[in-house]
Amino acid sequence: YFGYTRFITAPKVLEAENQIFGAQNYFEKDSFNLALNGDGNILGFIEIVDKYGSTPSGNLANYYAGLSYLHLGDYENAIQYLKKFSSDDLLMANLAIANIGDAYMQLGDYPKAAEQYKKAAASKANDFSTPIFLMKNGMALEKAGDYKGALKSYEQIEKDFPTSAEARDIEKY
Repeated sequence: YFGYTRFITAPKVLEAENQIFGAQNYFEKDSFNLALNGDGNILGFIEIVDKYGSTPSGNLANYYAGLSYLHLGDYENAIQYLKKFSSDDLLMANLAIANIGDAYMQLGDYPKAAEQYKKAAASKANDFSTPIFLMKNGMALEKAGDYKGALKSYEQIEKDFPTSAEARDIEKY
């Protein structure tokens, strides 16, 4: 176990950290195709996931690939990669779940989108992201025709997060 960890796993983790850097730079510059596929010299997120999927950087590449596909309008692939991402950081994990909801919204699958937003809002409530997720949940439920569910979501914002930006205009919803 020690030998495998020291001589196989550790170098692979380090190599993955070095490889993801270039793709992240492309992502930050909104060059999503290059971030996904690389440029011949720099690996893209897809190849990083394939080669280093078991490393922390490979896991992070799933998140970036999902976001890249979301920006490019390929919502099915966005969902696929975002579902593969896992994180101990609850905000990152919740953002991935909410982005899956965004992809479902774009696909017109409002019940699944609402389910994802509700899941994101229910996990580790905070004053910043939870009201945003609840608002998105309410909007998805409205589009799905579940007006009572949407009202509950809006009322929860008003009651539990009265100082949030979403609560300022919540009465109109």
